[in-house]
Amino acid sequence: MNERINWTELREFAGVDLEASYVLSWSMAGELLLLDLDVQLRPDHPFYEVPRPSQKACIRAATIEFPYCESLAVDGRDNEGSSATLVTSLGSGRIDGLSVVADGQYELRGEFGNVQINAERPLLRLKEL
Repeated sequence: MNERINWTELREFAGVDLEASYVLSWSMAGELLLLDLDVQLRPDHPFYEVPRPSQKACIRAATIEFPYCESLAVDGRDNEGSSATLVTSLGSGRIDGLSVVADGQYELRGEFGNVQINAERPLLRLKEL
């Protein structure tokens, strides 16, 4: 793969506005990297609901899972400890973008920094209401 692929081209994020979404927390469960977030759904998403008058958008609680996460790096620095230790230092914040850099290599950018993830293809799971 020679050029980056933007998250908008990944079928897992169809009908989602990832750049209007917000990471709440990071965690590891074995080799699984988990990002809890509030995700904004667009009208073309199957679970989109018309926002209430007090809301401006359809926001749903969700998790992005990166299976078989082998390594993480933040802002170009490799982690000195384990990935589980590194994720505890990552903060919350708005997402600026997600790119596929190479096969199994992802870059997630946002208010929390620039995180390089070496893992299997991400999965987006909406949480039950």
